[in-house]
Amino acid sequence: MADIVGVRFRRAGKVYYFDPAGLELKIGNHVIVETTRGSELGRVVIAPRQVLESELTEPLKLVLRLASPEDVKRAQELENKAEEALIECGKMINELQLPMKLLTAEYNLDGSRLTFMFSAEDRVDFRELLKRLTKLFKVRIELRQVGARDEAKLVGGFGRCGRLLCCASFIDEFEPVTIKMAKEQDLPLNPMKISGLCGRLMCCLSYESDQYREMKEKMPRVGQQVTTHMGEAKVVGINALKGTVLLELEGEATVELPLKEINFQRVDKG
Repeated sequence: MADIVGVRFRRAGKVYYFDPAGLELKIGNHVIVETTRGSELGRVVIAPRQVLESELTEPLKLVLRLASPEDVKRAQELENKAEEALIECGKMINELQLPMKLLTAEYNLDGSRLTFMFSAEDRVDFRELLKRLTKLFKVRIELRQVGARDEAKLVGGFGRCGRLLCCASFIDEFEPVTIKMAKEQDLPLNPMKISGLCGRLMCCLSYESDQYREMKEKMPRVGQQVTTHMGEAKVVGINALKGTVLLELEGEATVELPLKEINFQRVDKG
């Protein structure tokens, strides 16, 4: 068995596991941890617990200590400093006319590394930019290109529902979203209506996909012949949420009936 604790570095960011190193940690504690980028300030989101060592994919890095008020203050100062760096980097990008969109900048806790996140349609030759940034800030510079979904997560915004983007508020890892999920929910397959700010299919399409699939498994197929108290009828539509079926009776009249009032033999997809 191995002891682990879950730590997150930004809101809705991915949860990383660390070795609590015997520290008494609680959810909400700020901690200093060892990462590939040096020491970082994070927040405990999963209390220490034990897991099988076979469940770990790589050796755990250590939680070095609980963060002090000075650490939190230092992190805030570096965040303000990173915003200034973002402005300077943006000026350089414009001067060099590089086809890239600058998103965020962040320092590690000791200020020895400065990371810039950007998006671009293609690969960008940023060697000259890297030289200028290193000369100006005199720290190790990292330029990291991210995809469309990560861009939306970093920048934030509001979805067509009027709420904060799911990716920027609570989704910590992206799950695959497919057009099949929209079809199962009988949504219009218009890209403008089922795409998010990132231009990809909306993450929320996956939230109720399983429930729709389970509900539809109990219903007849469109085009199927069924029996009702009004006689034989053809299924022309279904409403999985209401649990009703739209039927075309003899004489081409249509009626909507509850599923329990319909007799049919389930036809599985071929």
